[in-house]
Amino acid sequence: MYLSPRHADILKMAKENGRVLVEDLAQHFAVTPQTIRKDLNDLCDQRLLSRIHGGALFPSGIANMEYEARRKIAADEKDAMGLAAARIIPDNASLFINIGTTTEAVGKALLDHSGLMVITNNINVAHRMRIYPGIEVVIAGGVVRRSDGGVVGEAAVDFIKQFKVDYAVIGASAIDQDGALLDFDFREVKVAQAIMANARHVILVADATKFERTAPVRIGHLSQVDTFITDRCDLPSVRKICQENEVELIETSLSGLSQRKSSGA
Repeated sequence: MYLSPRHADILKMAKENGRVLVEDLAQHFAVTPQTIRKDLNDLCDQRLLSRIHGGALFPSGIANMEYEARRKIAADEKDAMGLAAARIIPDNASLFINIGTTTEAVGKALLDHSGLMVITNNINVAHRMRIYPGIEVVIAGGVVRRSDGGVVGEAAVDFIKQFKVDYAVIGASAIDQDGALLDFDFREVKVAQAIMANARHVILVADATKFERTAPVRIGHLSQVDTFITDRCDLPSVRKICQENEVELIETSLSGLSQRKSSGA
């Protein structure tokens, strides 16, 4: 498939960052926004990108983003969300940490805690936290996904069901306007569902880009979580769901030093 030099550069930028924005690309290439919109439409027609308001995502369809590319999306926001979640979880608590780049940010923010028992199906979380003497790490067994080091499958589900913990930290690949929490891999979803069912307090961490994405497999519903931490929530329908179901909505700033709490209002 032939790509013009600019199309190839746009695709490379989208792959590295997870998404591209029209205004940024217009400035970068010194062309008009209309030209960039046509470029993005051409790339979307070839199913190389997926169009969103004001830009495009990599990749299109239901294929999941490369893990390293996803790490770079909203990195500062994820760090702030990690700090917000860590403030909720006290010392001497037991918790699940699920697969995802945002849940990894929570694990990083918990490193100064003590007396934690962390059960995870995320090899990256286990590797980071295992060296800290104040944290006991228990890792699930099962099939290891090459793409991100996630442990999935029935063996992981059965392992998770042995525990009843104080907190669960979960992520989602997409959040629908009706509050559905969505993901790409049905095996991962089964583990996430087991995690939610076996925790006393469920914390969902997801940045605002998840409102712009779609995924085919349903994890559950926003009403099933106790706390939803995001950088911002601009969807009235989601805020209403939080309010009606007593889900604490925490919106963090980029710095992570301040946060705005509400009950969906």
